Amino acid sequence: MGHCLRSAHIGTQIGRKIGLSDGELNDLYYALMLKDLGCSANAALVSSMLDTDDTTFKRALERVDGSKVETLLQLFRHAGKGRGLAGRARAVAKGLALGSRAGEMVEIRCRRGAEIACQMRFSEAVGQGILDLDEHFDGSGRPHQRRGEEIHLFARIALLAQVTEIFFSRKGPKAAISRVRKLRGKAFDPTLVDVLLELAARDSFWSDLASSDLEKRLLDSEPGRHIILADEDYLDDIVEGFSRVIDAKSPFTAGHSSRVADITVLIARELGLDEPACRNLRRAALLHDIGKLGVSARILNKPTDLDAAEWEEMRSHACHSERILSRISAFSDLAEIGGAHHERLDGTGYPRGLKGDEISFATRIVATADVFDALTADRPYRAAMPHVEALSILKASAGRHHDPVCVAALERVVLNPRSQMTHQAPIAQSALTG
Repeated sequence: MGHCLRSAHIGTQIGRKIGLSDGELNDLYYALMLKDLGCSANAALVSSMLDTDDTTFKRALERVDGSKVETLLQLFRHAGKGRGLAGRARAVAKGLALGSRAGEMVEIRCRRGAEIACQMRFSEAVGQGILDLDEHFDGSGRPHQRRGEEIHLFARIALLAQVTEIFFSRKGPKAAISRVRKLRGKAFDPTLVDVLLELAARDSFWSDLASSDLEKRLLDSEPGRHIILADEDYLDDIVEGFSRVIDAKSPFTAGHSSRVADITVLIARELGLDEPACRNLRRAALLHDIGKLGVSARILNKPTDLDAAEWEEMRSHACHSERILSRISAFSDLAEIGGAHHERLDGTGYPRGLKGDEISFATRIVATADVFDALTADRPYRAAMPHVEALSILKASAGRHHDPVCVAALERVVLNPRSQMTHQAPIAQSALTG
């Protein structure tokens, strides 16, 4: 929590110290904030190949120095964890074979992140900083083995900043400085390392990084700050971009947010809602599952029933969605839908067990669309259902789980021969192969 904020704090200080202009600092600031936009894109591949929790494994991998010995140690610790001796042996064997695909996994992540940043209308420099993030100064990085100043300056700063932050957060200033010095001239640009060491010699550098109000101070001190009037189209671009981040987490949810958004709008229009209301509901539907970014792909893609701990983690995504959206002023009115889209009219839903009128009508529309798409799309534990069968399930639970008015509107849309809803969700299993 807060990793990108702390990395941005470190990186912008480096940028100021080396004399970047206000415009360059502004681009650097956003490259640092958005550097991990593409991380969800390779989550399923990592999880399926290693049979492990992708979030825990990636976190552990960030702490290695790139040596084969340390990387192998992390592989043996995490591959097939909890699967027994035979399961762990199979996972380790697959993990060893995965080494040849490491560059592909990095490229998937960095390329997706850069594309989404550009979709959100950030500059080409921001995108390039994200694209080159895993390149190393000595040419040993991935995916293209760029070296030295072939690597975009923002990426060189971001890599140094993020590793410094990771070691500081877990082991303190001494560990961070030791790791930075060890990788000087290897992963890191030596000139930038020297700048960082000069900054880090001040006690305030570390106390500021640990400050409880760092987020507020960082957001208030955006370099070269200027007002951007985010019109409705720009807000839509931002929401669409983040929906791509969300849906990349699992091949079984590829396109889920977009489909739920389309179905939501069709239901809303059928119910006579005006276009501004439909537009807002579309945004809510695109972002309703943003909390799944905090759930392991191992759980999202599990082909059998979840155990109690796994189910608890899965259920947590609704609270994550609400918390994330409530922190963004432009989308705070969507937070209720993000947090309540799994509630049921009879109180048997989660996370709060809301009943009846405690669930807003807007939430009921999105929830109906969400379940319908989940039923008509492939899931790891079952194949997609035909539209008519999915409708019969929704109708059977109408009044108990879902709003009968919303279900009836959905039925009219689905059965309308002129409806835009003419295709089943695409089969997504092939996405596991990358």
